[in-house]
Amino acid sequence: MPLQYHSQIRLPWKTPYWMCSALIITLLIGVGGCGLGPRDPSVPLIEPGTSPVPSVENPSPAQTVALVMKTLTNPFFVEMEQGARRAEADLGVRLLVETAAQETSIDQQIAIIERLIDQKVDAIVISPGDSTSLVPVLVRAQQAGIVVINIDNRLDPTLMRNLGLVNVPFISVDNEDGAYQAARAVSAGITAPTQAVIIEGIMSAQNAIDRSHGAQRAFAENPAINLVATETAHWKIDEAYAVTKRLLIAHPDIGVIFCANDMMALGALQYLTETSRSNVQVVGFDALAEARQAVSAGRMVATVDQQAAQQGYLGVRYAAARLAGDKVPEETMVPVKLITRDAKP
Repeated sequence: MPLQYHSQIRLPWKTPYWMCSALIITLLIGVGGCGLGPRDPSVPLIEPGTSPVPSVENPSPAQTVALVMKTLTNPFFVEMEQGARRAEADLGVRLLVETAAQETSIDQQIAIIERLIDQKVDAIVISPGDSTSLVPVLVRAQQAGIVVINIDNRLDPTLMRNLGLVNVPFISVDNEDGAYQAARAVSAGITAPTQAVIIEGIMSAQNAIDRSHGAQRAFAENPAINLVATETAHWKIDEAYAVTKRLLIAHPDIGVIFCANDMMALGALQYLTETSRSNVQVVGFDALAEARQAVSAGRMVATVDQQAAQQGYLGVRYAAARLAGDKVPEETMVPVKLITRDAKP
């Protein structure tokens, strides 16, 4: 029987390895609505030089802000919702949270936005499943007078300009730099010839493209590393398990696997654990609770905290500010934090 992670969505995780996941996720959800752990006070909310967060005074209680995310099967988006809920409480807006079934369910995200247009919500904060397919429907939303805020994964700027989707603030992290830091954390210690592979996210998503580029850049700096393959697992645990198996059969000497998110990294770790391959170093991205534990235990080299809750919080705050007629920054980069075994807590 699949493990239930959300009241309306079930995870396709496998046992016995993922029986541990059930306990971790249950604990995650039960920690008083605090997200995946307290935010490190040493990491600023917004990078130096970024415009300050706009203040919002007396927002109308009738304002409805919809947060449209990819899924709730990934704890990253659970944390993002928690940040958005905090903004809802702070600002007095009404928050609707809508998600697709999976991160690959792009058509479902489009249908959600079409429904929100019919409902005449005041603002949409969108974490798009890919960078192009959502643009046309968001144009219609904007034409209907709905404020649009883009978080997490960047919408394609050229397509936005061509279709007339304008004045859309973007809130995210520098995905390429975060991936570069994570990949460099493993590559810096490699001196003997080593084969590496990259397991990518959805390749129509800009954040997946950026993370792949960042990892490639780090590996290219080390002449001992030979990147032998890149393959997508569409952000999914089970698919990453299958991809890892296939890659190791094709390239049995692989010593490093960079995964563009932690869900895929955990899928790769599951296969490595089942086949007793302790000599393969794995890097992830997202700083999920289980990935942090794997890093602490030495089973993963690194992961990247991109402050999902802060992205959700700022998305709703910027929407409320725009509805109040206030200016907001065109682009806000939330800083990442590299999580390694030796990093200070």
